[in-house]
Amino acid sequence: MSLRRAAMAVSMLVLLAGPASAQFTTLDGAQDEAASPAIAAPAPCGDQPLVIARMNWPSALLLAEIHARLLAAELGCDTRVTPGDPAATASSMGSTGQPAVAPELWVNRIADVWNGAMDAQMVRSAAPTYAETTFEGWFMPAYMGANGAGAPAAAALPQILGPLAASAPIRFISCPLDWACSVINRNLARAHGIENLVEIVEPANRFEMDRLIAEAVNRREPFLFYYWQPNAVLAQLDFIALDMGAYDETAMKCLAGRACAAPAASAFAPDLVVIALAERVFIDLPQVAGYFQRASLPLVEMNRLLAQLNQPGATPEAVADGFVAERGDIWRAWLDNSLP
Repeated sequence: MSLRRAAMAVSMLVLLAGPASAQFTTLDGAQDEAASPAIAAPAPCGDQPLVIARMNWPSALLLAEIHARLLAAELGCDTRVTPGDPAATASSMGSTGQPAVAPELWVNRIADVWNGAMDAQMVRSAAPTYAETTFEGWFMPAYMGANGAGAPAAAALPQILGPLAASAPIRFISCPLDWACSVINRNLARAHGIENLVEIVEPANRFEMDRLIAEAVNRREPFLFYYWQPNAVLAQLDFIALDMGAYDETAMKCLAGRACAAPAASAFAPDLVVIALAERVFIDLPQVAGYFQRASLPLVEMNRLLAQLNQPGATPEAVADGFVAERGDIWRAWLDNSLP
């Protein structure tokens, strides 16, 4: 075969080989960089399903469904929601790294399990679940008058209640006698100087507590009451939270005792409620970790969602869909990595 015919044969083989033949090795053995295939960027959520624990109380149900939808729609994650229990979930996260996320973990209730998982460097708090950290307090109906001036101070209650209680004390709906808050509320009434302006009512149970509050509102009666958040009741009716002042640990120790000789004012103790992530999320999925580090929800918004969930026929999935569709003003900030 002539040299010319051999060259033509080689040229034909190159053409028939197609695009793969465009990759060639230089004389020094290095592959041509311009001809190398592009390397795909890693997916924000990796190549495994992102498992989110769904605890069995309403606010935790909603948060699991909300985060699953947003991570799937906005980051392209393959999200899976699985039933969870606080102690069992924290223990599993601490030993296996699964589930990856627990959006509402009340860690003071499972302190030993949580601390063990933290010591093993298997879990970490991404952020507080809620923008506020104090979940108990005193409330009054809006018709008693704040006039848009913000939360009235509990310290101002003698001036607020004095004219209302001129003929008879107004009711203070506290909590059942076997709850610790019943003792705290009685002592706080003394600390704020309103023990002679209120009649403290301690209902038999949660259901009677809610009934008494609803009946007082229906009568447009001036009254105070103790409650906690997140809770649908506070969104279903128009209530104002009182500013209880700062938390004072020393004062609270006395307030919690039946024989507190000199009660001093204090807010209720804050609670540690966190978005818990498996440590591997921070290491392998930083974009997901960043999302959760910005995902604290205002309590007033969760109260609103819980009120929706109480509507006939409502489901956690449907309420979560509504939040995603309607409240981008809240959740878009969770995706903005320019925010702290």
